[in-house]
Order: sequence, then C-alpha cells, then structure tokens
Amino acid sequence: MNAPLLEVRDLRASLVTKYRRLDLLNGVSFTLDRGEALGLVGESGSGKSLTTRAITRMLARGFRTTGEVRFDGDSVLDMKRERLRQYRARDVGMIFQDPRAHVNPVHTVGDFLTEALVRDRGVPLDEARRRAVQLLDEVGVRHAERRLAQYPHELSGGLLQRVMIASVLLAEPQLILADEPTTALDVTAQSDVMAILDEQRRARGLSLLFITHDLELANACCDRLAVMYAGEIVEQGAEVYASPQHPYTIELLGARPSIEQRLDRLPVLEYTPEIHEALKARADA
Repeated sequence: MNAPLLEVRDLRASLVTKYRRLDLLNGVSFTLDRGEALGLVGESGSGKSLTTRAITRMLARGFRTTGEVRFDGDSVLDMKRERLRQYRARDVGMIFQDPRAHVNPVHTVGDFLTEALVRDRGVPLDEARRRAVQLLDEVGVRHAERRLAQYPHELSGGLLQRVMIASVLLAEPQLILADEPTTALDVTAQSDVMAILDEQRRARGLSLLFITHDLELANACCDRLAVMYAGEIVEQGAEVYASPQHPYTIELLGARPSIEQRLDRLPVLEYTPEIHEALKARADA
C-alpha cells in the first residue's frame, strides 16, 4: 500500500504572547493520498486556514507548533531553510481567497506568471511565456497572449483567479492548497473556476486540500470531507455529506437554506463550545 502524499498527525498550534497562550489547533489529524481531493469545511474561526498555514510553515512569529506534518515522507516541521523553500516553491501550490491581495499590482500578468520559472528553474523567458500562454488557454483565459501585457487591475476577479490557478499549475506541484478560492467571486464565476480547477487537478493527477464554507460544492468536487470545529476535525470520510454522525455536522447540514420549502425562520446551530467540551469529556471517560 502506497504511503499518503500528505500526512498530518496531532497537529497543534498555539499563539503565545506576553500575557496569555491561545490554543488554536487542538490535535488535527488527516491524510491525503496522491490524486485525492479532501474538502475541509467548518465555520469561520474553526482553524481551516490556520491548518494550511501550519502545513506550509507560514504561521506568524509567536506561534508554537507541535505534532507531525509529513510530505512525501519528509518532515515539514524539521525542514531546513533551502528544503523548505523548495517545498513551498515546487511541491505545494497555494490558491488564496482574494487573488488581488496576492499579486503585485505594478507587475504585468506575464511577469507574474513567468518570474518563478525564469528565476528558480532557469527556463528561458521565451519558453516561459509560451508555457504561460498555453496554460492560460487551458484554464479558459481568452486572448492569452494579450493578457500577458495587462496588469492585474485590468482583469475581472474571475479572470484573475484563473491566472492564479495557471500560476500554481506552472510550478507543477504535487499538492494544491485552495483556501476558499471562490469566495470573492460571483456565483457564475465560482462555478467556472471550480470546474477548471477540478478538471486540471484530475488531468494532472494532483492532490487537493480544498477549504470552503460551501458543503455542497466540497461534496461535488472532493473525494472526502473533513469537518472542523474549535480547532479540531470532528468528523471525516467519504460519507460525511450523505450520512453525518457528529452532532455538529448534523446541525451544520440541517442549517442549509432549502429552495423547496418556505420557512418563517432559518435553522440555527445550537451546537456550542460547551457542548463540544462535554462530548469530548464523555468520549475520554
């Protein structure tokens, strides 16, 4: 049996200040096989984005991280500076929530797409531009040659997110971390972007950790779901959406608005941190 591409075991992250210590990740564990897509869902503040930053060792100063993160057998938390740089640049690709916050507004799209290829891999500029144009075509960006000369502010949000996907694919990573990549887009653009990302992932055999609030979207494009609450994964598996077992997951799915019936008041989550702690204590007893 092949080892998983990404293995996270008992991952804990705490923010330590002069006055207090905040435990934000409390023993997160999951695996991700080669070519597999895992949807990480949960409410804001549950620790989803923090988990991806811990996986890439991009937490701010003041954080203390323990546990184990292994990528293709290598311990990420023990990587030296050069290996860590290679891991971030080549092995793992990151697609962020707001593409405009992660591109340099004074650089053209062409510069953004080709810089890493030319600088880190020694690819000639003409060849790098050819690859960029080809990949922009593949992700549905029309007039790709002309887009290379444009600046980020000249592109719509949907187009810019496709450019971000192309930039990640150009690096040929094994794993893509997508942190709510459709949140800043309208509904039509969301559908297009996720269809493109899913198609490219499957065609290239890439693994995907997809963070989202949209349970139905995660279920549609991922092989498994993992549900987070209060810094922990409370439930995960292929049948989470169809047959939830944890009380929080059940309430979360039940709180979705229905288009088939009219309600005077939408369901709200009754699951609280106090209930969570009580269930944990009962399980440990």
